[in-house]
Amino acid sequence: MVEIPEDLRDAEGPSALEAIRALRQQLKINRDFGWDIPPAGRAGAAKSPAAEEAGTAGRETASAAAGSPGQDKGLALESLEAEVAGCKLCGLCEGRTNTVFGVGDPGARLLFVGEGPGRDEDLAGEPFVGKAGQLLNDIINKGMGLEREQVYIANIVKCRPPENRNPAVEEIAACMPYLRRQIEIIQPEVICALGGVAAKALLSSESGVGSLRGEFHDYDGIPVRVTYHPAYLLRSPHEKRKTWQDIKAVMARLSLPPPSQA
Repeated sequence: MVEIPEDLRDAEGPSALEAIRALRQQLKINRDFGWDIPPAGRAGAAKSPAAEEAGTAGRETASAAAGSPGQDKGLALESLEAEVAGCKLCGLCEGRTNTVFGVGDPGARLLFVGEGPGRDEDLAGEPFVGKAGQLLNDIINKGMGLEREQVYIANIVKCRPPENRNPAVEEIAACMPYLRRQIEIIQPEVICALGGVAAKALLSSESGVGSLRGEFHDYDGIPVRVTYHPAYLLRSPHEKRKTWQDIKAVMARLSLPPPSQA
């Protein structure tokens, strides 16, 4: 049963109902992932000066830990993105609305890599903006205490495969050089591979996520942690705890404190 804070128990009106729904949703997310942390403050709730100060300190700590973008890296990524926008190396270019290059901090310490854009991403030109993206945002924000802008998010292929199918071997081969160059520019300290396609492409492995997760692997000297793709977690919520184990291992590798300690 969800415990409703005293200040909401007797409240009335749409705003109060919204706040209660938001609280219940946050508690559900925490419970699903096994997070032993309280839900974030409800929208519009007043915070004490001490809480405000702690929150500011936490954001500053997370920001410093995540690194700051270098202008040279940003310019290099912009140049590469322009090159990707004109790419016609495989047949995926014929059905795309937009190329989906990547987004985030050019100097990020952590790089998330998925398999490829879906319909929402193809329309927006940005990775992980649909339902799976919302779950990834929850992992980054509520689980890691970071902002989406403090990490970098990319995919193996930069154009949407038809009907959201897995990219073919030749499509991956055509697009991987772009991802390799992204990694060379960003120089992340850790890569988190989201799903089997990303894991197999990065690690040149035929093993599945179940076999690869639970330990760190190596990509050109960069530790790689494999976990389940957020889209898979939406279909198989019972696997969320395993993903949380992987995320905690990534945080430990980066010396990032849990949000409750930030």
